[in-house]
Amino acid sequence: MSNHCLGQAQANMPKKKESESNALSVNSQKFIKTQSLNKGDNVHCSLQDKAGNLWFGTTADGIYTYDGKLFTHFTTANGLNSNTVWCMLKDKSDKIWIGTSDGICLYNNNKFTKIQIALPTDMLSSKYDVWSIMQDKSGKLWFATGAGVYVYDGKSFVSFTVTEDVKDCSFKIEKILEDKAGNFWFGGRCNPGVYCYDGKTITHLKPKGDDWVWPVLQDKKGNIWFSSWKGAYRYDGKSFRIFTKNDGLADNVVTRIMEDKKGNIWFGGGLSRYDGKSFTRFTTEDGITNSGIWTILEDNSGNFWIGTNETGLYRYDGKTFTKFSK
Repeated sequence: MSNHCLGQAQANMPKKKESESNALSVNSQKFIKTQSLNKGDNVHCSLQDKAGNLWFGTTADGIYTYDGKLFTHFTTANGLNSNTVWCMLKDKSDKIWIGTSDGICLYNNNKFTKIQIALPTDMLSSKYDVWSIMQDKSGKLWFATGAGVYVYDGKSFVSFTVTEDVKDCSFKIEKILEDKAGNFWFGGRCNPGVYCYDGKTITHLKPKGDDWVWPVLQDKKGNIWFSSWKGAYRYDGKSFRIFTKNDGLADNVVTRIMEDKKGNIWFGGGLSRYDGKSFTRFTTEDGITNSGIWTILEDNSGNFWIGTNETGLYRYDGKTFTKFSK
């Protein structure tokens, strides 16, 4: 393990550009894509808001919301800063932060507002991807972007340097996780292993070699889970264990990991569920695609919503998969 110095620099206040969310593109019982013709585009992220509405971010078709009866479609025509949505977060005040291929967008009071970070002067473009957003215990927001990691305290952005090992790579840090002890975990495809910040120093850990990992979940038992293209890693505070297809995973490419209300761990890529002892795999025979799964959401009623490639959306009620996309 090696320690790395922490560097921070003050950025300017965010500039805001507001746009009303007026004429909606779609209002229907089905999830109908209107922008994308690429099979590789997907339903990439999801959340449930305070009112119970479901939100689904896509990589080409903006955002869809579902109120239990109808889908409503938001694109750049309605105020989004990009139709490519990588992540979404509902903060503690119920505002929805959206990470796109063109920076940060905030949804509040039925309006989309573009939030501009003052980027380093050596950035060739003002556009940057926002890969993930995390709110820590103190309420600060953390953004993993193609321009680096930034922390927002409600007034200004401060850059946070995790590592200088890899230059000129927009995937340097893509995921951020705060664990129950207050440690911050950082991972991205340009760096082997994962970085852990304890508030003073940054430690570089390399689970089972030099594979990169995304820190994505701390489960109810305190284990930290990491996804990668080689399987899922579990860290118990002392050592890493990798789970692969040989252990029961549906696919070694793991895109998402989430824990349900019962404590089961779900994996995206191919869809599988782990109860702590054995895996259950879901395939086309069960009524769902067996690859290209990017987001899994358990709603307040206990249904699971699964976003896939080809801008696909499924609901699983514990027995049956129902397709909600055309």
